[in-house]
This record gives sequence, C-alpha cells and structure tokens, in this order.
Amino acid sequence: MVVAGLCRLLARNRIRVAPFKAQNMSNNSVVTVDGGEIGRAQAIQARAAGLAPRVRFNPILLKPGSDRTSQLVIKGQVADSVTAADYVKHRDRLAAIVSDELSCLRKEFDAVICEGAGSPAEINLRATDLANMGLARAANLPVILVGDIDRGGLLAHLFGTVAVLEPEDQALIAGFVVNKFRGDPALLEPGLRQLLEMTGRPTYGVLPYADELWLDAEDSLSVVAHRVVGTPAPPCGDEWLKVAAIRLPRISNSTDVEALACEPGVLVRWIADPADAADADLIVLPGSKATVADLAWLHDRGLVAAIVGHARAGKPVLGICGGMQMLCRRITDTVESGSGEVAGLGLLDADIVFSRVKTLRNWHRPLSGYEIHHGQLTRSSEAAWFDVDAEPQGVRSGAVFGTHWHGLLDNDDFRRAWLTGVAEAAGRTGFTVADDTDVVARRDGQLDRIADLLAAHLDVDAVLGLLDGPPPRRPHLVSRLRPAQRAQTSHCQADPL
Repeated sequence: MVVAGLCRLLARNRIRVAPFKAQNMSNNSVVTVDGGEIGRAQAIQARAAGLAPRVRFNPILLKPGSDRTSQLVIKGQVADSVTAADYVKHRDRLAAIVSDELSCLRKEFDAVICEGAGSPAEINLRATDLANMGLARAANLPVILVGDIDRGGLLAHLFGTVAVLEPEDQALIAGFVVNKFRGDPALLEPGLRQLLEMTGRPTYGVLPYADELWLDAEDSLSVVAHRVVGTPAPPCGDEWLKVAAIRLPRISNSTDVEALACEPGVLVRWIADPADAADADLIVLPGSKATVADLAWLHDRGLVAAIVGHARAGKPVLGICGGMQMLCRRITDTVESGSGEVAGLGLLDADIVFSRVKTLRNWHRPLSGYEIHHGQLTRSSEAAWFDVDAEPQGVRSGAVFGTHWHGLLDNDDFRRAWLTGVAEAAGRTGFTVADDTDVVARRDGQLDRIADLLAAHLDVDAVLGLLDGPPPRRPHLVSRLRPAQRAQTSHCQADPL
C-alpha cells in the first residue's frame, strides 16, 4: 500500500516512476499486457504510476499450492513447481534475472520504488533472499522499514530488525515509517525519539489507520484478518443483500468480490463455517490455487451441504475460476494435484480437465476481465451465462453461475444487471442496485487516498532525497546487553517477567 501511494504521489508530480518487486509470493495475480502473470499488488502499483502492468515489475512470482510447494513463475510464465529446498538451486539464475530487470527499469525511469517481501529480519533465509536485503545490497539501495503498529510491539520490532542484520545490511537501513497508527501521535513521539537515539535512524512519518482503505488485498492473510470486505454503504432500497464468500485455504484472486462490496447495500463476508452461510442470499466460491485440495476442505468443513442446499433452494451460487471447477460434475487433474478424476459438487453439468499449459488471457471488449487457469471446461450441457465474440464465457444452471473470468464483476453495467437478478432469486424484493457505482473509479480513488495520506503524514522531501546519490550510511548496531545479561535472558523463556 505504501509503495502504491508513493508511486501515485510521484506520478502526480510528473516524475516517471515504476514499481518493482523482485519476488512475490501470492495467489492474487493478473495477466499483463505482454501476456504474462504477475502479483496483483504490482499491477495496482503500476496503475498508481500510470503504467500498464508488465512482467518486468514482478519478474519472480511464487504461487503456493500447499504448505511445502509453490508454482514458480519466471518473467510471467510457469517454469516449475518447487519446494523451499529446491528453490535454493534456482537462486543464482533468478538473481541474475532480477538484477537485469531492475537495471533496465532504473535506466528508463526517474525513480523505481522496490517493495520488499515480508520481513528483512528472516535471517535464516538471507542466503537465498532476492527481494529484501539481498536486492538492496546487490543494487546499493536505501531501505525504509515500514512497521505495522496495529499488531503491537512495533518499537521493539524496528530496533530488533535492524539489530539482527549483518553490518553491511544494516548500513542500508535509512529510516522507518510507522503504519496504521490509531490515536494521538504525540503519545508515540517519545518512543520514536528514543528509537532515533538508539539506532541513529529517523522515522519519516506516522501514517494513520484508515478504515476506508480496502484496495486489492495482496494475499489470503488480509482475507483472514478482515472478515467483512470493505466498508458497506447503506442500501438504496429497503433491504440488504448478504453475500457469503468462502475463505478457501488456497484462495486466489480474492479481490473478485471487492466489486460486489463497492455496491451500496451489499454486505460481503468471508466465511469458513456452514452456520455463517445460513442467512446468505448469495454464496461465492472464489478462485483457488489448489482446486482439488480446497474441494476436499469444503467436504471436511461441512460446507458442501450448505452450498448444495443453498442452490437446491433456488438461491444464487457463483463460482469463479477454481470455484467454478468445484461446481462441476467431474474434475480430472493430473497436473496440479495429481489426483486423477474427482467428483465435483455436481451443481453444473460440466466437466473440467486440467492442462499442463496454463491459460493466460486478457479480455477488453465488450466486457473486460482476465483468465489464469490450468483447468479447462471440456464438456457442458448447461446454458451460456454470457457470450463474448459469439463464444460462451460462463455457464449457468438456474441460479448457479460459473466462469473462469476474473474481474468480470468490475464491469459496472454487467454487475448491476446480474445483481438485480440475484436479489430477485434470493427473494430480496426490497433491494435496489445503485446506478452510479464505478468500481474502476473507486480503485483509482483509493490510490489517491493513499497518496494523500502520505503527503499529509510523511516527510516526503526526506524520502525523495533518498533517490539522490548513494544511500546514507547509518551506524551499525550491536546488542545493548552485556554477555552476562545475555546468559541470564537465555534461561528466562518461561518466566512471566
């Protein structure tokens, strides 16, 4: 979010800026204009900079398929499926790709804002790091640590992050930004002053917590943290429309439901329990990076009965990409899970067969959207939901809808018409769709809102000053504990002190 705001802030000042994330780990991805696949966060950051999404902004993408394996996407194309141990073998080759892409961007743009990945203090992973201090050291980049104070313990976190780094890495840490602060900043100021005295590094700004920011969650962690999507506006009519989106373990492109949440009177909740679906008017099965595994999870959680019962009562169900595949009669997967033929939920009389070649496609007219999937619809006896270029791009059976398209609901006229039918099928006769909701404009408004927050609460001149010349060489920290004290603390793990 901070990188997106900086990109928009610089672009508004006519500075040619580009985002860069050397390596992302996310199942929220988009198809680029050059036919590849990158993390959705970098696509949004590119939009903030006034650029079309390209693979160069995120050359390495890891898409987790299980707790131990990830699909490795290099320069937009699937290259391999790797474990953490396997990934070490690719490190040198990937580092060269990252270096080349960043070097080219720095020649073309006035500024390149590089987003890290998680915490730079994961010192057990430092040897293979491509996106944090490994990138900063290789390219001699100044680094700002952004800390989420809403989680608590931030001052210790910032100090400790710097302290555990190698001296050469520490030297590149220019300063800090505090994110998501609630309350009076004056109460935090003494701590920031002490942090400066202890580390020799300034805090460039304290960004306030803003409830209205919902922009494109990067991964499922955000889905877990926020049960309600966005801040729902009151309905235009007499009734709310309640949407239950299934929080799959390997959810992908969870941002599809954000378009629904933009509509006044539409309450979108993430659920993982059958009881939470009881009062839903619409159930959404989103995309998944592990269709067969997540289908088994639905059975284990007892959600299958809730979904099937909802559909058989004539209430609407929507499946998007992997979610649509689960709604079909049969899934044959020798690619992603290796499970062979698996029974789906049978709510759509259609079959899915996984292909080793991933479909990556953008659509622009008359509807916009994009496809990212291995599973292919090979048979369907159902009616077409909608057509593009005289080809069916979605299927429906009564009030059950399915499509491989992501971003379909961003099309305002299409979404309004469909939601009107959903409300009718759900018996919500008092629900009225607004006629002026513009999802694309809402997303752009979010980017401007983030930029405005930075302009108001960040020492922008000091941050932009880091773009000029080499990084400031900050002091090396050593532990403030004497050896005897360190020995004592090592025996205090269970002590409530």
